[in-house]
Order: sequence, then structure tokens, then C-alpha cells
Amino acid sequence: MNAPHGNILVESILDDNAKRRILEDKDILRVNISAEIASDVENIAYGILSPLKGFLSREDFISVIKRGRLSNDLPWTIPIVLDVDSSIAKSMKDAKDVLLLCNGRSIAIMQVDEYYSYDKIEMARSVYQTTDPSHPGVAKTFSMHDTLVSGEVYLIDNMPIDGRLSKYRLTPRQCRSIFASKGWKSIVGFQTRNIPHLAHEMLQKSVLNFFDALLVNPLIGKKKPGDAKDEVIVEAYEVLIENYYPKDRVLFATLHTEMRYAGPKEAIHHAIMRKNLGCTHFIVGRDHAGVGSFYKPFAAQEIFKEYPDLGIEPIFFPAFFYCKRCMGIVSERMCPHDSSFRLELSGTKLRSMISRGERPSELLMRPEVVDVIMRYKEPFVT
Repeated sequence: MNAPHGNILVESILDDNAKRRILEDKDILRVNISAEIASDVENIAYGILSPLKGFLSREDFISVIKRGRLSNDLPWTIPIVLDVDSSIAKSMKDAKDVLLLCNGRSIAIMQVDEYYSYDKIEMARSVYQTTDPSHPGVAKTFSMHDTLVSGEVYLIDNMPIDGRLSKYRLTPRQCRSIFASKGWKSIVGFQTRNIPHLAHEMLQKSVLNFFDALLVNPLIGKKKPGDAKDEVIVEAYEVLIENYYPKDRVLFATLHTEMRYAGPKEAIHHAIMRKNLGCTHFIVGRDHAGVGSFYKPFAAQEIFKEYPDLGIEPIFFPAFFYCKRCMGIVSERMCPHDSSFRLELSGTKLRSMISRGERPSELLMRPEVVDVIMRYKEPFVT
């Protein structure tokens, strides 16, 4: 099993006495944060974002933007930051501790360290490789407040911010404990934000020929319109694993965070989170974490050349399709036939079919999975 990123598995959860003391403090400054930032707080506190103990300092932020690494040279590509407006920043400057709230709930205590300004255009260009506001990540960056605040965070409320689908949620410590109890030493992580089709199933199962186990780890959280809804993804994988996967070789767990659509940079970020969960390997397919045509199809695989010290091994897969002549799911590396024999397995094509009320063929998707989708009036984010 892999060591956590930076060899530190962070766990920052206050004990009951500390929680009581903070919550009874009438003078403590209270700051409201979004559900997405609250999710980052949870993932920091439980170690999914190890070795981060809080939001990035100015030094680390600049290093991540300019080099794709923390200031200590550890690979890190996505800035985890807390942005605040000028009035809140002004009130926080005299505060040592700040109570972070989300939707009226006390989430965490933050030990304020520093405040700093930043260049949104530079941030967008670095993380998303574009400043086009039609990119959802760029649009979000441009809508952020002008001040970032750093500091360590400690979780107060260990009830999930997003209680949906929490039965499959595992912390790194829980996940690693399961891996150890099963004696798994080589574990392949699979990131997804899509309903599984047969190409997904093929590449997931193929790794079981060479490694001990597979962690199917769908991302649960804010996504763009057109993506599959979280509950549809989870139900689809429930029936797929129940009917078609070896139960003693596969673990299904959810990862609760937002999609950033940062393509190559997010592929590295996704790999780091799975490394913290205990995975030794990570699947990177075509257009990983991409959106529209902002990234080249295999840019997310190419970026791993820049991170030989990442500490988790990527497994690269080509694009798959169904070949009528081969009578199976294949790739260009395996199939000699031209495109006239192909049934493409793109998520875009399947979404289009389903939105028109068409039932995908069993050559493309398992019937049990299709049944799940068809039960939903609107299976996609609107």
C-alpha cells in the first residue's frame, strides 16, 4: 500500500472538549463558506488532501501556480484556497481563530495565518490552461473574491456537509484499513463522473489481471449541466458491481468534492487523492477531467511525464469502441477494422441517446445499468 502524499496522513478533528469551548465562545468571528469550500475543509481534515493542513499560504499558492508544486517541491497542481471579500478580510485581520459555517452549521475552526491578493487571470491560465470564461473553472475563478486567506483548519462537525450517498463515503484511514484487512498490496484507483458503459467496465476489469484489487471511486459533488447526477452514477455502479464484478477484488467508495474540469492538472490532483486513499496505481483514460474541446484527448496522460516523483503509478488507456467485426469492445491498438464497423462509446453520444428517450444497446451498456437510467425522468444535471 502506498504511503500518503508527503508521507503525512492528516487528521484534524477536534475532540469534544475543544468543540464545546469553541462553540460556547460568543466573541469568536463567524464566517460563512460555500458548500464546495466546506467540502474542501472536510477533505483536508480527513486527509484526502494530505499533506495540506489548511488553505494554501501565499508561498505555496505562488509555487502551485508557477510550478505545479508546493513550495517544498511536492507535486501539487490544484490550488486549495479560501477566498473572502474585502469586508470579511478586514474583520478577520484581528482574529486569531475563525469559525467556519455552511448553511447555518458550524463546520470547522480556522487558525488564521495570512491574507494575500492574487491574479485571477494568472490562476486561470495556470490551472485551466485558458482564460476563456466559457470554461466552467475559469468562470468560477473570475467570480471569486479578491482576497485569499490561509491557515490550518480543524473539523468540528463530522456529519457530512452533503449527506447524500454518504453510506459509501470512506476516509483514507478507513479505506487503508479495508485494503490491509483484505491483504491487498496493489490497488488501482478509478475516477469517474459518468454512468458506466462497457468500455469503462472493460478497462476496469482488465487491471484485475495484473493487480490485487480495484477501487471504483466516483466523484460526488458539484458538476456542470449535462453530467450524470450523483445518485444515478451510484445506483448504476451498484447494479453493475453486484451483477458483473468479483466482490472480493473490488471496493466501491465515493469521493466527495467538486469537479474542476482542469484536464491534465486535475488528473494529477485526482491521482494524489487516490494515493492518499491507499491506491498504488491510477487509471487515466481519454480526456480525463476534460470539458468541451479545451484539452487534447490525451493531454492528461502526457502531464504525468512531468511528475516522475508523484508516488502513484498511472495506467494509461486508449479510447475504446465496439467493433462489429471483432464483436467486442476494442481499441485502435487491438482492432484492424475501419470506422465503418465502429459503435462509439462516448459519454456525449450516450447522453444524447438517453435524452431522446432511446435505450442504449447491450453492445454499449449493461441492461441493468440502462434500467437504472431509464427510471429517472432527468438523469443528468440541468
